Amino acid sequence: MAFWWPLLVLGIAFAVCKLLLMLIPPNVPSIEVDASDMLDDGNQTKENSFIYVPSKRHTGRVQCYEPATMKYLGYFAELKPDEVKERVAQARKAQIVWAESSFKQRRQFLRILLKYIIEHQELICEISSRDTGKTMVDASLGEIMTTCEKITWLLSEGERWLRPEYRSCGRSMLHKTSKVEFYPLGVIGAIVSWNYPFHNILNPMLAAVFSGNSIVIKVSEHASWSGCFYLRIIQAALAAVGAPENLVDVITGFAETGQALVSSVDKVIFVGSPGVGRMIMRNAADTLTPVTLELGGKDAFIVCEDVDVPHVAQIAVRAALQSSGQNCAGAERFYVHRDVYSSFVAEVVKIVKLVTAGPPLVGKYDMGAICMQEHSEKLQSLVNDALDKGAEIVGRGSVGNIAGAVDQYFPPTVIVNVTHKMKLLQEEVAFGPIMPILQFSSDEEAVKLANDSKYGLGCAVFSGSQRRAKKIASQIVCGVAAINDFASNYMCQSLPFGGVKESGFGRFAGIEGLRACCLVKSVVEDRWWPYIKTKIPKPIQYPVAENGFKFQESLVEALYGLNVWERLRALVNVLKMLSEPNTRPSPRRRID
Repeated sequence: MAFWWPLLVLGIAFAVCKLLLMLIPPNVPSIEVDASDMLDDGNQTKENSFIYVPSKRHTGRVQCYEPATMKYLGYFAELKPDEVKERVAQARKAQIVWAESSFKQRRQFLRILLKYIIEHQELICEISSRDTGKTMVDASLGEIMTTCEKITWLLSEGERWLRPEYRSCGRSMLHKTSKVEFYPLGVIGAIVSWNYPFHNILNPMLAAVFSGNSIVIKVSEHASWSGCFYLRIIQAALAAVGAPENLVDVITGFAETGQALVSSVDKVIFVGSPGVGRMIMRNAADTLTPVTLELGGKDAFIVCEDVDVPHVAQIAVRAALQSSGQNCAGAERFYVHRDVYSSFVAEVVKIVKLVTAGPPLVGKYDMGAICMQEHSEKLQSLVNDALDKGAEIVGRGSVGNIAGAVDQYFPPTVIVNVTHKMKLLQEEVAFGPIMPILQFSSDEEAVKLANDSKYGLGCAVFSGSQRRAKKIASQIVCGVAAINDFASNYMCQSLPFGGVKESGFGRFAGIEGLRACCLVKSVVEDRWWPYIKTKIPKPIQYPVAENGFKFQESLVEALYGLNVWERLRALVNVLKMLSEPNTRPSPRRRID
């Protein structure tokens, strides 16, 4: 007892000191970012107040507008290939300096950024809402919370996963130490989609910068206005910690701009459609540039008969709306057990009829606009194909006062009697609030239906038995699975995110995403240098002795044999041959 008492006192003292340190707020400076030109205060000049009319010709610049109201926001230059390469060159110079930065400096950058985000949530969400049509609540959930979680995880664990990781040396290299070291790759190029304009920029940027890289981000032409403002925040935070200029850059443009970026950087991260993903792979192949692709999804939402139907219906509707104009990676196929099918459909229809599509900043509307022009026509064609093949619409939301921008909205729609022969079940809806609901009779059938897709991003399984839900989810071929919940994976930033099949490959987020921004180097060195050094055994030194191969045979058996006694016998043979004088093979006589 006398021995343990001092240890107990020291342990308690350590815990108390750590708690007191946690109560002391860190010294994190504030940054100022000019947002006066981003706020809609009703005093905009005529140039920035008219209704946007899409141009049928290529103008050489990225036009920005509010999809909810079609109000013009401004424009940005379409960068040409030479301009892109120059921006990458500047980022490369900055990276050489930043690679020598300490983790302490990088963590301070994250803290400054986190402080600004928390203090300016409304500003960030409003800008995201104006540029994409999503609601303020959806912006908070998808933009603010996920980004704050990412920063907090990096602050807590980022350095740990980038430090050298020691590995086993195996039996033949016991006198060595082996480890994996992680070095920055250089310049990361990210091409991101518009649906989460803030988080889609911050997500790859945080991993790249924390691991010592620079990054150039090509933002979507549908979210350039917000993306260029978010760059101001990042640059202000970097300047506050003395980081070099041009470490993080945002570029604007169309396909040609993205192609130039792919051919200039050391790693490509792409978030978008399978079609564009294929083009990026083809371009990256010319320079053997590694890529991470997060592509389309057709996520299955499975509902067993032993669930709380009203509760799961609420989650299902939100999951469907998350693949609407404001978000993506939402559920697009709903499989419901036949015993609760009717009650589930009735509950969903009741909820959907309460949802009104309209300008999100007005305050009384529940769903944002569709950001991409003419996308509502594609959605309607998918619905028409399903109706022509026997499907039925059983419920729709309404469309509110949208000041003439009708084409930018598609009302939430519930469809039954659908089959996998319909385009609606095979093609990615992508940003469309459509809920096709099918029946299944057994768990095996549910798994078969869920796997009948060319996509494999995620799934959600609901059951009163968690064990049953886990078993079903384990059989679905996808990269992300949620048990009795939906999209909760993304709030766990320690987890990798990505899909299989036409949903892409590689992972971002989590340990895997952080290390994907690194050059992974294997290092082996002597364990007890200089006392024990690597020395070639005499029997296999040049010229190889007559018993050289016999020595190797015995050595392999001594190290890896399955029978202990045979290994010992082989070891004796090895030691015996090492102690014998070398017998070199006689040189062959040359015959002229």
